[in-house]
Amino acid sequence: MVTAANSPLPKLTFETLKLIYLRKIQIDAQGNHWIPINLPITHPLRHDFSVALFSMLPEDQEDYWNGQYFHGITPPPVMPSEEAVLRFISSTPGAIGYVQHDHVDGRVKIILNLPMGGR
Repeated sequence: MVTAANSPLPKLTFETLKLIYLRKIQIDAQGNHWIPINLPITHPLRHDFSVALFSMLPEDQEDYWNGQYFHGITPPPVMPSEEAVLRFISSTPGAIGYVQHDHVDGRVKIILNLPMGGR
């Protein structure tokens, strides 16, 4: 998990990350909005992320998000590629997302390592 290199966002625990991606926590302790970002549902890294964090496939979360929709809560935005994730996160306060470890560069900092199928 990464956020902007200059972000004051703290390191995250696994449980906090899960709550952020379920949109159950939307604001951090300092009052900043969390903006979790996903890759497309067909992206292999999205598959690995969903299994690592939720123990389910991305497509199996549809019922959850359909239920949340009626409470005015939408799923995290989707970026088309890891490069798009990096660009968005590096320029958007509060944004967090996931990319392969070898794609992490000076634009972002790691706030949590998730074991995701060796990717």
